[in-house]
Amino acid sequence: MNQKQLATSAKNTWCPGCGNFAILNAIKTVLTVLNEEGFPLDRIVLVSGIGCHAKIVDYVDVNSFYAIHGRVTPVAEGIKLANPDLKVIGFAGDGDAYGEGLEHLVFAAKRNIDITMIVHNNRVYGLTTGQYTPTSPLGFKGRSTPSGTAELPLNPLELMLASGATFIARGYSNRLDLLKKTFKEAIMHKGFSLIDVLQPCVTFFDIYEYYNKHVYELTDHDSQNYETASKKIREWDYNSDNPIALGTFYKKESSSFEERFLEHKTKTIDKYSKIKETLTKYI
Repeated sequence: MNQKQLATSAKNTWCPGCGNFAILNAIKTVLTVLNEEGFPLDRIVLVSGIGCHAKIVDYVDVNSFYAIHGRVTPVAEGIKLANPDLKVIGFAGDGDAYGEGLEHLVFAAKRNIDITMIVHNNRVYGLTTGQYTPTSPLGFKGRSTPSGTAELPLNPLELMLASGATFIARGYSNRLDLLKKTFKEAIMHKGFSLIDVLQPCVTFFDIYEYYNKHVYELTDHDSQNYETASKKIREWDYNSDNPIALGTFYKKESSSFEERFLEHKTKTIDKYSKIKETLTKYI
């Protein structure tokens, strides 16, 4: 199999130069590799929300589900619980995931449910032509804040670490090889994975030049050390000129929610089966 075989007939309507193209290229490459390594594509489900990012499921020929705005995470969780054998990959925008959908993201991390969330973080509402989002920098001027926003941005990776996520990473759409590597690592991780992808919107917030000057790849980093991960995650606060680390910040092995849930469900069924059997003897 190759990437062309994963293509669909849907017309791509992203703006030329959009960072979403790199994310599409990366996920198609990773799915192709996984298939070649023996993982069947009919056990892959993609979930997307509302926004420019969401169109990605139209361009990849695997099972997919469109959720409403802010609800990518709970839909992905439901699919995983219904069939734990599936690999479920959610795609959400920064407004989608870190705004209306933030509470779902926090609880998915807390539960450590085995899904992968890929956030297309362009730091602007691109589909609705330029409003600020939870990760827009202080002073961002857009349709909803013509004089500049007075809010400091959220550091989503810091929040995910505090919430219990067992895999946390950052990618950049202009570092494609690292993006592919990180996607595969996250998908194969057992537990909740989140990759925040810096994905510039060339139409409403083109910051390729800023990122190109500041990004660097993590090396000699102990991703299993919570304190080290926290320090690196907090190095750049989405608002400063500090260096911007790319790669895997934190990775921890832990039991997943669906494993614990199914174990509890089995014990409950066995318990009530025995009660029913006992009662039947006296009826």
